[in-house]
Amino acid sequence: MEDIKAKKSEIRRTTLGRRDALSKEERSEKNAVIMGRLFGFANFVEARIVLFYMSYNAEVDTEPMIRKALGLDKIVALPLIDQKKRKILPCKIDDVDRDARPGYRGIREPIPQRCKQIAVQHINLAIIPGVAFDERGGRIGNGTGFYDRFIPHLDITTRKVALAFECQIVSQIPMEPHDRYIDIIITEKRIVYKI
Repeated sequence: MEDIKAKKSEIRRTTLGRRDALSKEERSEKNAVIMGRLFGFANFVEARIVLFYMSYNAEVDTEPMIRKALGLDKIVALPLIDQKKRKILPCKIDDVDRDARPGYRGIREPIPQRCKQIAVQHINLAIIPGVAFDERGGRIGNGTGFYDRFIPHLDITTRKVALAFECQIVSQIPMEPHDRYIDIIITEKRIVYKI
């Protein structure tokens, strides 16, 4: 078990190094391609309720996607982190500027007094963040376990999609029993369906 944790830490460290080394211009170009792929993706087009996350640091930039999805009349949910219960509460937002503020780890999340919670099983498509992924749907997050605890509550028909730069795809992620897989990865080069 310690060996797996050490391997995951090493993958997290090297992948973040590669991702963070991308220039602002490279990230901007890749973000635009990833956004185009997501918005042309059948599962996204058909989804009525989409769970996004607010990107931070050098992650694929989700804010323009959230704004565009709201403009297309999608119901957009963002994760509110309940630190006491160590769980994610998906809440509907109508306006990014008005309905979100810095929360857990400084990441913007819904303002509970303004945003209504959405039943997890009603989400049609969930955009799941992560640091590294493999082609089998393996995922390494930031190490907090929030999404590993959240994913099992999604409906079996809900597509779990990761948005990542190609440099975040690794050959194999060591998975532990509590780790959860994602279904699809969208990068600037391709769409990867879990093998």
